[in-house]
Amino acid sequence: MSKDFYSILGVSRDASSDELKKAYRKKAIQYHPDKNPGNKQAEEKFKAAAEAYSVLSDASKKQIYDQYGEAGLNGSQGGSGGFGGGGFGFDLSDALRTFMEGFGGFGGFDDIFGSGGGGRSRRNSPGKGKNLKVKISLTLEEIATGVTKKIKIKRLDRCDVCSGKGTKAGTGMTVCPVCKGSGEIRQVTRSIFGQMVNVSQCNNCHGEGKVAINKCPKCNGEGRTRVSKEISVKVPAGVATGNYTTMQGEGNAGIRNAPFGDLIVFFEEKHHTYFIRSENDIFIDMHLTPAEAVLGTELEVPTLSGKVKLIVPHGTQPGKMLRMKNKGI
Repeated sequence: MSKDFYSILGVSRDASSDELKKAYRKKAIQYHPDKNPGNKQAEEKFKAAAEAYSVLSDASKKQIYDQYGEAGLNGSQGGSGGFGGGGFGFDLSDALRTFMEGFGGFGGFDDIFGSGGGGRSRRNSPGKGKNLKVKISLTLEEIATGVTKKIKIKRLDRCDVCSGKGTKAGTGMTVCPVCKGSGEIRQVTRSIFGQMVNVSQCNNCHGEGKVAINKCPKCNGEGRTRVSKEISVKVPAGVATGNYTTMQGEGNAGIRNAPFGDLIVFFEEKHHTYFIRSENDIFIDMHLTPAEAVLGTELEVPTLSGKVKLIVPHGTQPGKMLRMKNKGI
C-alpha cells in the first residue's frame, strides 16, 4: 500500500517548510528509539516519520511524490519497473541520520531529551558532502534499448595538494578557538516556560572541533577544490520523464576528507518527430490514399528499431488501429 507522507506527519499538502519541520520534530522525539527502547512499533513510526520528512522537505522529491505518489519515488512511474535508485526503503540508520541532520548533530540529543549527559557521543567530524542533481535528455530510441551516457559535471573533489586534509605540508590541526573543540555552538535562552538550548554546528570548524594551524594554500583549509569530471551513467531500457538514478559517492566531497555526497540523475524524454509514447506502447499515424484504403496495401512503417513491412487489409477505415507486436519499448 502506498504511504501517505502528509498523513504520517499530520500536515496538509500545502504545509510550509517550518510546519513540516515542526511536525517531524514532534514525531521524531515522540518515537525516538532512545525514548522507546525495545519498542518495535515506535521504531517503525520513527522511521516512517523520517522517510516522510526526507521526501517532503526536498523540493524535487516532493514534486515527484505530489505528481506520482510513492511509485514515482521508487521509479516505477512510466513502466520502468521499479528503477529509480532505491533511496526510499528507510532503515533505522537512515532515520537516525535524517534526525541528526535535521536537528544539529548528536550534540543536541541531551538537550532535546533532557537527559543532562551520557547517552550518545558527538560525531566530531564534518558532515557528508552535498548531493548534486543533473538532468539527462533521452530519445525514444535510447529509451527503448537502454544506453550509457557520458556527462560532465562540476563538483567539489579532494584537494590534490593536501590530499583532503586542509593543512599546509608539515603542519597539523589545532583546537577550534570558536567552539573550544566541541564542534558546536550552544545558545541558551530563558523564558517563562524554562530554559531553551539551541545547538548548532560551529561554522568555523564545520563541526570537527579542530582547524588547520596553517591552511593549504590551494583549498584554503577545506580539503576540497572545484573540478570538472566526466561521469558514465548507465540508463536502463524503459525509463520515463521523472525517473532517476542515484550514483553513490559521485556528489560533492565533504570538508576535510568527510564522505562524498551522491549524484542524482533525472531522466527526461525528448519530444519525437512522429512517434507518440503511451507507457511502453508506441503509436504512429500513417496516411493512405483512398485507393490504398479500399483495395489494401503494404506499407513500410518506421519503428524504434528500423523500418518494417505492414499489411493493410482492404476496406480499412480512417482511424483504424493496427497492432505490431514487440515493436514498442
